[in-house]
Amino acid sequence: MAAAWVTLRIGLISASLATVLGTMAALALTRYGRFPGRTLFTGMVYAPMVMPEVITGLSLLLFFVAIGLDRGFWTVTLAHTTVTLCFVTVVVQASLATFDRSLEEAAMDLGASPLRTFFSVTLPLIAPSIVAGFILAFTLSLDDLVIASFNTGPGATTLPIRIYSQVRLGLSPEVNAASAILIGIVALGVTGATLLGKRAALRAGRDST
Repeated sequence: MAAAWVTLRIGLISASLATVLGTMAALALTRYGRFPGRTLFTGMVYAPMVMPEVITGLSLLLFFVAIGLDRGFWTVTLAHTTVTLCFVTVVVQASLATFDRSLEEAAMDLGASPLRTFFSVTLPLIAPSIVAGFILAFTLSLDDLVIASFNTGPGATTLPIRIYSQVRLGLSPEVNAASAILIGIVALGVTGATLLGKRAALRAGRDST
């Protein structure tokens, strides 16, 4: 239960950070065209998606050691945020790519500021994709083993690490039950993210017509 509570806290915090940063990255890539450093920025955002988890985990470990940050709860949280924000970016960027900009223009023509337009028009319309990105980031953090094992420390043993350490000593009913519950939670999260993503795409299609 202690490992499960650590896993839930890391998942919620990292998914929240990844959702905010991923949404900002998607807005920058979709709305601001060819800005200086766009190629480098795009590569840095999507690099964790294509790099092997072992390389990503080792790179983050070397980074934390270089800056003198002790391994523990926050290093795992930052590592999961780094890995999952690219998935949020992909989901939100797909929604923004089909977004009808005339709705924003109409709001600004009626006197709304760009900030108010974003919170009153843009954000509600892309909310399903943001929620889908959050669920996807949370599920990816929930069942991660490789990256967490590189960056964990005292008091930051996640449930996958705990299960793996017990499996090495032999199978037990507790491990089987915990694994089944974890698989069920991840399956529900991925299914929810997929449904919300499809809903966002359908909604964007209706708005554009």
